[in-house]
Amino acid sequence: MHEQTLFNISWPLFIELALHMGMGVIATLMLSHYSDNAASGVGVANQLLGIFILVFNVTSIAAMILIGQRLGANELSQARQFARSAVGLNVWFGVIVAILVLVFGEPLLRLFDIQGEVLNYGLIFIRICGASLFLESLSLALSAILRSHGFTKESMIVSIMMNIISVIGYAFSIFGLFGMPITGVIGVSWTIVIARAFAVFVLLYLVYKRIALTFKVQDIIKINKQDIRDMLYIGIPSAGENLSYQFSQLIITAIVASLGDASLAARVYISNISMICYLFTVAIAEGTQLLVARYIGGKQYDRALKRGIKTLRIAMVASLSAAIVMALIGSPILELFTDNYQILAVGVPILWAVVFTEPGRAMNIVLMSSLKSAGDVRFPVIIGIISMWGIAVTLSYTLGITFGLGLLGVWLAQGIDEWFRGIFACKRWLSKPWERVRVKNTAKSHI
Repeated sequence: MHEQTLFNISWPLFIELALHMGMGVIATLMLSHYSDNAASGVGVANQLLGIFILVFNVTSIAAMILIGQRLGANELSQARQFARSAVGLNVWFGVIVAILVLVFGEPLLRLFDIQGEVLNYGLIFIRICGASLFLESLSLALSAILRSHGFTKESMIVSIMMNIISVIGYAFSIFGLFGMPITGVIGVSWTIVIARAFAVFVLLYLVYKRIALTFKVQDIIKINKQDIRDMLYIGIPSAGENLSYQFSQLIITAIVASLGDASLAARVYISNISMICYLFTVAIAEGTQLLVARYIGGKQYDRALKRGIKTLRIAMVASLSAAIVMALIGSPILELFTDNYQILAVGVPILWAVVFTEPGRAMNIVLMSSLKSAGDVRFPVIIGIISMWGIAVTLSYTLGITFGLGLLGVWLAQGIDEWFRGIFACKRWLSKPWERVRVKNTAKSHI
């Protein structure tokens, strides 16, 4: 296994994340030209499917960490066994979730209080895309296998090809190019299915080509029980933390909605702007997670400690710099989204609250993911749930509603939450958690 740098691993991740975020915006814009109700229905359905996709990350995140640790310990056969187990487990997860979405999709969509055309468009989308969730599950597992071996560039190339297929398919479906019939949401949904199937076939080829790894039906039918336990031990807390965050954000959105339409719109727009600030952080945090898993597996503990701190410094400086630039040119940026004076009046001051929030978020993202790679999986979820609900949600209401600070109070509350979790993560990282969590050398008893 050749030596890799953080830059070599992270730049493809950065491009892949940027494309993923950008495609969401493009799809929404294109659908809005077809129908506002279609854009709304697909948006709600996609949010619902996003919660289910978190289930697949249980295996994917765990596989990436565990394979990385085995590679670091030079236990190549065990790394390959984990890869096969991850694919097998995700196939089952994908099939089960797809069935659940098909059976319960409509009642779940109705929980969002949508009806009429919006509900119909959402149902079309969720029935077609929901049935193909096993493909999404499989592609996430295969992508995790490539990343854990350091082949982040290959994963990026697949994402680029998927995006090209998606844009072409969306254009034909929505605008009826070259005299083709306009199929709207049905065409968009089938485009996503085709792109997912394409990704699975290409990823299977790349896994074979780069790692010389093939899969058999037996890998799906008979999965190593110890591997399942190990992956769930890491994956369930990680998924629990993500689910807690998603639900806490729904509550905070309801709090913001009570402040009025201008505040709600401003939050949506500024959330999109703040993604630019932490996109780089997420990319180098994922790269660091891969490297730390290797170092921990190879018992290079000091190297892991220093890597985490170096990445933390880079991420905090980058996110702070980006946030300051965004705040300084705030009005022109917000005017790209809206010309509504009320939204601008609410939103521009919030950009300075983003300057306060982003360095804390960088600390949180980088070190929490590194702690998971070190085998310290319970601490992030425990401190996360306590802070998300005890600080972010509670203070959002207290500062925003009780003290009348409005959206500014909500954003300050989220900033305090990010800093609180970030500081605890930093203390935990400096305490060298691997001294409490022994990463053993055998696949049957590690972490």
